[in-house]
Amino acid sequence: MTSTSVPGVCNIGPAERRQRRQLGWTGLVFVVLGLVCFPLFGAPDWVRVLIAIPAALAANGFLQSAMHFCVGFAMRGLYNMGAALGAEENVMDAAQRRADQKKGALIMLYSVALAAAVVVIAVLLP
Repeated sequence: MTSTSVPGVCNIGPAERRQRRQLGWTGLVFVVLGLVCFPLFGAPDWVRVLIAIPAALAANGFLQSAMHFCVGFAMRGLYNMGAALGAEENVMDAAQRRADQKKGALIMLYSVALAAAVVVIAVLLP
């Protein structure tokens, strides 16, 4: 494991990963509640589609934690590899910023795809 930012590979340390993982678990709780409650209460499809929000949050949180990479930091040209929250530093090199932004966009794409799959499941439930 590295303790320095590697452009397009990792830009967050242990504290930031913990925070992203917590976001993932929170989103997952709401996804599970939705998938259990939708059939119980006969929720219409337009309500079931709203599960995309917590599903995307869960996917985004878990992916960022697992990949040691924050999408928001990448888009703003920041990184925090330290042990504490709030110690962001600037990525100065333009090529490194582009590599980070590319990785951030990929994580967002994965999150949206996973959220879409959860929506399909939610809509197909009885």
